[in-house]
Amino acid sequence: MANLIRSLAHDIGFVAVIMRSDTNTSVRGGASILLIACERSGEYRPKKHNLVRACTGNKKCGCPFKLRVKPVLGGDGWMVKLICGIHNHEMEKSLVGHPYAGRLTKDEKNVVADMTKSMIKPRNIFLTLKEHNDNN
Repeated sequence: MANLIRSLAHDIGFVAVIMRSDTNTSVRGGASILLIACERSGEYRPKKHNLVRACTGNKKCGCPFKLRVKPVLGGDGWMVKLICGIHNHEMEKSLVGHPYAGRLTKDEKNVVADMTKSMIKPRNIFLTLKEHNDNN
């Protein structure tokens, strides 16, 4: 379900991340609840050992967008509840070069590992990945 939401968010122009996940194992069936938010939600928290802020720019802007996703009781499927549907920032026109959206899938990672073991040059690995997925 989270992958579907991520792909829809990617099409709209933002990156959806799992903000919190909770597995209730005390109840029979162990229902899971996901809280999905915009990547830009929250505020920047500096590291404790570095009291002076080293970086001056970050993506966090306190975006209020949130979804709650949980399985339907006694059935197959998920229930999606929109907690807040607005963003306080502009949508990205293109997520090209974005670190989160540019991650390799499990299949692509396996291809890279196999080709690396076979001593194939990185540029040929890149071309092979590009042939399999034009959007990559």
